[in-house]
Amino acid sequence: MRLQPEMEALRGAFALPDARELNPLQLAYLGDTLHDLYVRSLLLTHPASVGSMHRQAVRMVSAHAQAEMLAAIEPELTAGEADAARRGRNAQAKHAAPAHAAIADYRQATALEALWGYLYVTGDMDRLRLLMETALRRTEDLWREQGSR
Repeated sequence: MRLQPEMEALRGAFALPDARELNPLQLAYLGDTLHDLYVRSLLLTHPASVGSMHRQAVRMVSAHAQAEMLAAIEPELTAGEADAARRGRNAQAKHAAPAHAAIADYRQATALEALWGYLYVTGDMDRLRLLMETALRRTEDLWREQGSR
């Protein structure tokens, strides 16, 4: 699935700061939205009821799911991408991990979101799209398994 041209155009509508000027939690803040938008857009390609799509989206954007996605692509990250993920993983949020998320999963999820934010801010939309597609494809068995519960 390709990111919509509108999303790419939106990125150009703002003068974003250099990725090095943003802290990893700022990158994760942006990456969280990118991940959610991508997952919801993907779910629209397999029409179902809005309730069903919402339940699936919640599973796919959970900390555990994002941790699995990062593990699926981490060996292929460039040095800069791995650094962005590492900085996200090590970032100290001023809030606790959600009660339903393991701390390790939450840190990995923050790492993935920081990676997505980094790629978006640096303008590497092709790489962002490739890694998102790869992460979701390599973890799709997880979605099927969770969906059957």
